[in-house]
Amino acid sequence: MASLHGARFLGPHEQRAGDGIMPSAGGKVKFADVLQVKDVEVRAGARLLLSPVSFQVAAGDRIGLVGRNGAGKTTLTRILAGEGLPAAGTVTRSGQIGYLPQDPRSGEPEQLARDRILGARGLDQVMARLRRAEQEMSSSQGAAREKAMAAYARAENVLLSAGGYAAEAEAARIAANLGLPDRVLGQPLYTLSGGQRRRIELARILFSDADTLLLDEPTNHLDADSITWLKGYLQSFGGGLVVISHDVGLLEAVVNKVFHLDANRAELDLYAMDWKRYLQQRETDEKRRKRERLNAERKASQLMAQADRMRAKATKAVAAQNMAKRAEKLLSGIEGEREHDKVARIRFPDPAPCGRTPLMARDLSKAYGSLEVFTAVDLAIDKGSKVVILGLNGAGKTTMLRLLAGLEEPDVGQRVLGHGARLGYYAQEHETLDVSRSVLENMVSASPDMGDAEVRKVLGSFLFTGDDVDKPARVLSGGEKTRLALAMLVVSAANVLLLDEPTNNLDPASRAEVLSALRSYSGAVVLVTHDPGAVEALEPDRVLVLPDGVEDLWSDDYAELIALA
Repeated sequence: MASLHGARFLGPHEQRAGDGIMPSAGGKVKFADVLQVKDVEVRAGARLLLSPVSFQVAAGDRIGLVGRNGAGKTTLTRILAGEGLPAAGTVTRSGQIGYLPQDPRSGEPEQLARDRILGARGLDQVMARLRRAEQEMSSSQGAAREKAMAAYARAENVLLSAGGYAAEAEAARIAANLGLPDRVLGQPLYTLSGGQRRRIELARILFSDADTLLLDEPTNHLDADSITWLKGYLQSFGGGLVVISHDVGLLEAVVNKVFHLDANRAELDLYAMDWKRYLQQRETDEKRRKRERLNAERKASQLMAQADRMRAKATKAVAAQNMAKRAEKLLSGIEGEREHDKVARIRFPDPAPCGRTPLMARDLSKAYGSLEVFTAVDLAIDKGSKVVILGLNGAGKTTMLRLLAGLEEPDVGQRVLGHGARLGYYAQEHETLDVSRSVLENMVSASPDMGDAEVRKVLGSFLFTGDDVDKPARVLSGGEKTRLALAMLVVSAANVLLLDEPTNNLDPASRAEVLSALRSYSGAVVLVTHDPGAVEALEPDRVLVLPDGVEDLWSDDYAELIALA
């Protein structure tokens, strides 16, 4: 039987959105499609992540899937999208599914960003045919030109039947609202930053005209304006929506149902209400559970005491046994109190001794083909200094970190390591992890001098215990990958940390731990982030503004630019 524990259903006076027939984005009328989940069980190896559960996602349902990192949210979403199989149960999909994973790595590197978006409706091939026919018409004569004109007409008819040039304009509008100007759309994917590639994938999903959207942390790498636009888009979206997000503002604005995946009980609590009422109801449920348990324990204690007194008399032994059974049944029939979720204990390493200036950059320049990212950037990272890199998406923030980390070579200039420099690099796309290795093997590679017991102890503080350390890194959720990458930093004894969006994919409790670790770290930090809280915790003394390469002392005026950049 499906677990409906904690479910709250709409009352008769509340209207349920999405029943019946609805218009699509293109104006055509279609039936409401449903994603049907029946008795689905989710496991990671032998570990139970989710007991059998049944639910559906209908048109008009905007569901927030929440729970701590590692609870199984991403795994469940992959199963809903058809990219994974449940341990038991079935998932029935009606209509088109649009799925945005945490770390999208789709598309050919040479493919243009615009074609990647248009490809969601197959328009990229049509536009390519049009461009090819145009070239042939301009460069040929006679019969060849007539053939090219006929090919152009056929391609244009296909384009018009798929929405015409209005569809292309719609794709451009979505991209622009997500902070992707026309200049970026004309670039190959390999020239784009991680944040830009993720925006491209989000734009592709929103443009796809999917009936059901499955979005895993859609606000990662988005600036404030793009997040505001996305909220409005999802609020008006007529299909089904399941969104995983630690952005409380997004959940408050968008969701009308909340599914809470409780990692301790391996159950999915279903709440048919918006975010604010869900928080109130959860608090009410907690108080009710505690009250019921106290009452039951008091009654059971009285029954057991009475049973013990009756056991002294042989004639009342059976009655005493029955009374004890009543007490046990009373305790087993109540819901247990919700355990507090465990939180990773994150503390960055005590920095190794180093010289006055462990890291310098001289005249750094980088370009991808004809696209110039930045030129002639000079930077000196002094011992214990705190630097924030600012700039719009695509300004080269991640590229600068990769150059400083030595993972890429500049076109001009050089990186200079000072005496005793030890760098620790955290990549927003978790590139520092070897996904073919296990959690334990990744840790050992980062700290070859540490013993097995010590490595396991550190992993335990980051919530990797028991069989978790033997899991391959490729099956980890985004939050778990973040914890592992941070754990590898902790054992590195680095004296310069290069951090690229370290708070992405983290639940509120884990994020608080990262911010606390930033506050207490005595080494040098170079930080790229959209999170104002991370900058506040760092208390930077300098800022580097890209692509201009301007270095300046930190002031509160720059704080206003963090979320916008």
